[in-house]
Amino acid sequence: MNNRRKLLWVDGFAGLIAGSLMLLAIDFLERWYKLPRELLMFIGLANVAYASYSLSLAARTVRAMKFIVLLVGANLFWSVVCLVMAAVYFDVASPFGLAQLVGEALFVGVLAGLEWRWRALLQTP
Repeated sequence: MNNRRKLLWVDGFAGLIAGSLMLLAIDFLERWYKLPRELLMFIGLANVAYASYSLSLAARTVRAMKFIVLLVGANLFWSVVCLVMAAVYFDVASPFGLAQLVGEALFVGVLAGLEWRWRALLQTP
């Protein structure tokens, strides 16, 4: 049960690492994913911004339920955005680019489900 409380840290660090790596390797990923640089920059910055919220929430000693619900909503929203981007760039992106978009959608969708399921536990560490 205590490991579930670490979910917010996992969520935040996953976003921070994914976003930072995307921004650091943007030249390589632009060629490998066959996606526009601006899109990759948007995804990287969105991940870093999301991570700042998730990590700040993880660091709190008491968390209001509305902030947990907001986090779940953000994950669900981002999951849909990633799927829409995969659909829009389906004919342009490489298989690796599509895998990144769909994989990210699945990852954050699962996080949203887990955070929703354990929202009461996540409310107070």
